[in-house]
Amino acid sequence: MARLDINRSGEIEVFVRVVDRGTLSAAAETLDMTPSAVSKLIGRLEDRLGARLLNRTTRKLRLTPEGAAFYESGVRILGEIEAAEREAAAGAVPRGRLRVNCNVPFGQHYLMPLIPAFLAAHPEIAVDISLTDRVVDLLEERADVAIRAGPLRDSRLVARKLWQSRMVLVAAPAYLEKRGAPHSPVDLAGHNCLDFCFSRLIEGWPFREADGRALVFHPQGNALVSDGEAMRLAALSGLGLARLSRFHIARDIAAGSLVPVLEEFNPGDEEALHAIYVGQGGHLPARVRAFLDFLAAHVDAPG
Repeated sequence: MARLDINRSGEIEVFVRVVDRGTLSAAAETLDMTPSAVSKLIGRLEDRLGARLLNRTTRKLRLTPEGAAFYESGVRILGEIEAAEREAAAGAVPRGRLRVNCNVPFGQHYLMPLIPAFLAAHPEIAVDISLTDRVVDLLEERADVAIRAGPLRDSRLVARKLWQSRMVLVAAPAYLEKRGAPHSPVDLAGHNCLDFCFSRLIEGWPFREADGRALVFHPQGNALVSDGEAMRLAALSGLGLARLSRFHIARDIAAGSLVPVLEEFNPGDEEALHAIYVGQGGHLPARVRAFLDFLAAHVDAPG
């Protein structure tokens, strides 16, 4: 009978992470290990298997044929372990640490005010919340749920739509008083147009001319920001024009702090907000299912 080695799944996970990240140091950072510890573990794994899995140079790692086969099997095995854990937890009382990665606007204005009620309803859950507009890999970040606006691009994940909101170009009254309101998209070339400092799936500002022709304007200005809330604050300060989803700035528009512009050229595109998670609905940990159901019951889309 083969000896019982409870560390085999851990070895496989480290090896898969090294291959996915491309370097020992990058894998070590995500695993909270030192590069030397990762290197020693890979060496022990190769000694146990009696096969070289990686050819290592100073800059690159290359899979051997044996390593490529082991990697494919390792990914499958880790997926089966994760599925088994989700299935075991599906009927349990919601408990444990829930890791949520959320975009900044929704996190600040809607999610955080709901957290006290969620924790009161589920006292055996603890939450770990990270707010960022940076696009993250849900599996790499070890998040249970990510809340993201915009189009989805990872087919491995499941999404529950929370709402859909129209995009709108806005500016503060003080900015419009100083610089004048643009009357057509071509006028934007003379305005300070705010943009994000990270790549997005949809680049530029779309417009539709009176004759139906579509055009895209690429904003140019003197400020780039890291997230939607920073963009909102920059617009409120009178720095320039910003294009944001209406859910984010509905209260500012209602208060007159931000004014929609070029609405006659607005193509009517909308931005969807999703709660994204790994695994089909029948195999969700109870803590994740409780959180998704809570969001669905308590989040109402503003105008």
